[in-house]
Amino acid sequence: MPRFVVLLLFLSCGFAQKKPITLDTLRQIGRAAWRGGYVSATWSPDGSRFVFRQGHSLMLYDAATRTSREILSTESLLDAAVPPPADGAPMDWTNRRARTGGMEWSADGKSLLYTAGGDIFLIRVDSGKWEQLTKTPVAEIDPKLSPDGGMVAFRRGSDLYVIDLATHRERRLTSSGTPTLINGGLDWVYPEELSLGSAFWWSPDSRSIAYLQFDVSREQEYPHEDLLHRHAIYEPERYPQAGQNNADVHLGVIPAMGGPTRWLGVGDTREQYLIARAGWFPNSRAVYVLRTNRVQNRDELLSIDVESREDSTVFKQTDPYWINLRGDIDFLKDGKRFLWTSERDGFRHIYLYSNDGKQVKQLTRGAWEVRAINGVDEAAGRVFYTSTEPAPLETHLYSIGLNGAGKRALSPAPGTHTISMGPTAQYYLDTFSSLTSLPRTTLHSGDGAELGVYREADRAVIDEYEVLPTEIVQFPGADGTSLYGRLIKPAGFQPGKKYPVIVAVYGGPDVGLPIHNAWPGINIDQVLAQRGYVIWQCENRGGSGRGHAFETPVYHHLGVNELADQVAGVKYLISLGLADPQRIGIHGWSYGGFMTANAMLNAPDVFRAGFAGAPVTNWLNYDTIYTERYMGLPSENPEGYRETALAPRAGNLNGRLMLVHNFEDDNVLFQNSLQLLSALQLAGKQFEYMLYPQKTHGVTGAASNQLNEMMVEFFDRALK
Repeated sequence: MPRFVVLLLFLSCGFAQKKPITLDTLRQIGRAAWRGGYVSATWSPDGSRFVFRQGHSLMLYDAATRTSREILSTESLLDAAVPPPADGAPMDWTNRRARTGGMEWSADGKSLLYTAGGDIFLIRVDSGKWEQLTKTPVAEIDPKLSPDGGMVAFRRGSDLYVIDLATHRERRLTSSGTPTLINGGLDWVYPEELSLGSAFWWSPDSRSIAYLQFDVSREQEYPHEDLLHRHAIYEPERYPQAGQNNADVHLGVIPAMGGPTRWLGVGDTREQYLIARAGWFPNSRAVYVLRTNRVQNRDELLSIDVESREDSTVFKQTDPYWINLRGDIDFLKDGKRFLWTSERDGFRHIYLYSNDGKQVKQLTRGAWEVRAINGVDEAAGRVFYTSTEPAPLETHLYSIGLNGAGKRALSPAPGTHTISMGPTAQYYLDTFSSLTSLPRTTLHSGDGAELGVYREADRAVIDEYEVLPTEIVQFPGADGTSLYGRLIKPAGFQPGKKYPVIVAVYGGPDVGLPIHNAWPGINIDQVLAQRGYVIWQCENRGGSGRGHAFETPVYHHLGVNELADQVAGVKYLISLGLADPQRIGIHGWSYGGFMTANAMLNAPDVFRAGFAGAPVTNWLNYDTIYTERYMGLPSENPEGYRETALAPRAGNLNGRLMLVHNFEDDNVLFQNSLQLLSALQLAGKQFEYMLYPQKTHGVTGAASNQLNEMMVEFFDRALK
């Protein structure tokens, strides 16, 4: 198949005059220059202003005047906060995606609820004056203002509390909490795999709080240990592995002024159901629960009346494979309708439902994906959303009527548009980039008109350093499906010469396509390309963003079709005449670590060197919600689990393999690497291994510099 160059990055013609990007460059410019351009804005309720952080300052931006000013220095809040106890306590394995604090506007737009140092503060926006609402050595978690602005609810330990802002009186709502019975808090796996970030919600009338209670006592304990101290610290993590017990989850409603909890039935959540979403209907009389079966191929939205405890079904969905969840129920201000996105027709689109589910209208349709609902202008009857309609490699902003008519494109420039929109859709920020354009953020009115530049592109790094061009190409996958690949040719590239190749891979489901018409950043790819490597990355079936049918070939056999497409990508690259087929390397982290080890053991004739970070090596070791979505229950798919396990394939290793893992990885447990390295040892295979002591999924901080240097040195030894 001929090569189709879709996009080519030429930031300057004078490459020879610029410095090459090296490991020292990455250390000097910092992580910000790797990606760049992200804007975090917390919009006011009327959508006319937003708050953002700038160093230690909390800043306010006014969209009408396009000016910003400092509200206060957050250092004053940190100085007032009570520090937590000294080190030595076991690790709290709260998931990275669980909501713990942050900023929230009051409904009247006059105050900000702010968390600093584990304590809660209320800041007056106009004056910058603040009140400290809590002052304890125990962190207050996930604080939320009541809709009427009179109270703040939060979790401390495993129980829920409220503070009356008029009297500063604190009231404890629940008292049954223990380390294994969490009121208003989540276990580890729910936020990680269902993106459920919070476990309690104010009723719209501010009179009640609905909350989830997680009983994790039957979840397996994984025995992490901190070995960096004189005496080992045992710090187990509740981590349900495929086929094992999930948490028992209960849904209750409690009066904000105190009183008994009214428990509402949601079914058996240990073996049969997962509670993927919950909250209140606008009338404050009923709560909604989005409930899915354990393997996630059926879900239903329930409306449960708080007084009668009777439930009714608003909608149901089924899928032969699995259902992907995105976003939450988005109620309109009329209190009668809500928006929801679904892949029921094969691609993710927007649907408008009546609250009883009797009326439903599909607003968008086509062979492309809605990425997100960004805002609603209900007065004008319009919904704003981002989608991949122009090309699967791009993201653009559109609006469409609530009647499904009058679609408008609001971001014409080819590339990737990341949108931050105010609640009223009066203004929004558009952070745009492409392979030829660095990230640049502009302010727009709701009709799409550009009002001004909020943040100009920062060219400092690329004006000083040589950024090698990136090409995006198309090639046929293992079954003939057209796939995209990303190619960086090495510095000083000479046509006709064959170069060593390093393949960057992730490859897993539930993650967007790895190939984008977006600024790629200054990263390790540029370092390796400067050292003479061809850099290659390609998508494979299973990735999200190109419709559900593109994902489902991985069903019940993770790693098989993904590897076939990765091999097809390498063969295509070889056909171009620039890759040395005897010097093909591959690296990745997490699912990419699994794919790297998978490639080395199941395609040993293609890949000669692999650097596998935090790899899953047996899907029985990974968590319930993710694994069972794609692999099914171990009892129902024993063959699939057996055939995708990597340790039994250890004897296939022919190339150079290096494994890397954190000893206390809370996501992909160290157990995975240990099982594979044991199998490699018993098979008489030589390999390399590096162990890190960090308590996270990735290697961070100064150790990441050592990791990068080690990886570069490994590939130099293995492929040159």
